[in-house]
Amino acid sequence: MKPVFDVRNLSVYYGNKVGIKSVSMQIYKNRVTAIIGPSGCGKSTFLRTLNRLVELVDGVRVEGEVLFEGKNIYDRDVDPVELRRKIGMVFQHPNPFPKSIFDNVAYGPRVHGIRDKERLREIVEQSLKRAALWDEVKDRLNDSALGLSGGQQQRLCIARAIATNPEVILFDEPTSALDPIASAKIEELMVELKKNYTVIVVTHNIQQAARISDYTAFFWMGELIEYDRTEKIFENPENELTERYITGRVG
Repeated sequence: MKPVFDVRNLSVYYGNKVGIKSVSMQIYKNRVTAIIGPSGCGKSTFLRTLNRLVELVDGVRVEGEVLFEGKNIYDRDVDPVELRRKIGMVFQHPNPFPKSIFDNVAYGPRVHGIRDKERLREIVEQSLKRAALWDEVKDRLNDSALGLSGGQQQRLCIARAIATNPEVILFDEPTSALDPIASAKIEELMVELKKNYTVIVVTHNIQQAARISDYTAFFWMGELIEYDRTEKIFENPENELTERYITGRVG
C-alpha cells in the first residue's frame, strides 16, 4: 500500500516539555487511521504536526521529518497555507463561520481564487453531498449556518474541509461534543470518505476506533507504543500496555 505520510523520528517540544518523542510511522492512502491513548498522551499534538498547525503554538519546536508524498513538509520551501489546502482538518467542536451555509462551504475555494458563481455552486453541492448534508440543507443554503444542529454543523465543517479538494482529512475528536445519533452519522461518514480521501482521526473513544478504522496507533506519555492493523491491535496486541489500555485496566 502507498504511504501518504512517512513520519521519521518526529519529536515536538513545548519549551522544555515533551509533546511527542521519536515517533516513526507510515499512514496509508484511502484508509482510516485512528490515534488512541489517554488525555495528554500526544494524540492531538501528533495530528497537528501533519498540517503544521502545531507551529502556531508559541515556543514549540519540531524535530524529525514528516514526509507527505515524499516531501518533508517542514522544509523551508513548503508553504503551510497550500499544505493545509491539501490536508484539511475538522475540530472537536463544530466551528461554522457566522455566515450562510453556502458561504461556509464556498469560503475555502474563494480564498484559493475561485470566483465563478456556477463553479462555486457545483463545489458547494458536491461537498455537501459528500458530507451527507445536502438533502437536509439544499433548500436553505442562504440561511445562517449557526441555525443548524450540532451534528449538522459538524458535517458542514466536514463539507467545508472537502471543498478545497484535499487529499487528507484530519479529525480531532470530531464526535466528542455530539449526541449518540449525530456521532453515528459522523462515524458512517468517515468510513465513506476513505473512498476519496485519507482519513486520520484522534479519538478518546476506543470502541469508535475499533468500529471505523483500518489502522490504529496507540500513544502513551508522548510515545508511540504500538501501531498496526486495527484488528491486530484489538485482538492480539504485542505490547502489554496496549492490551491493558484497550481493556480498560489502565488509562
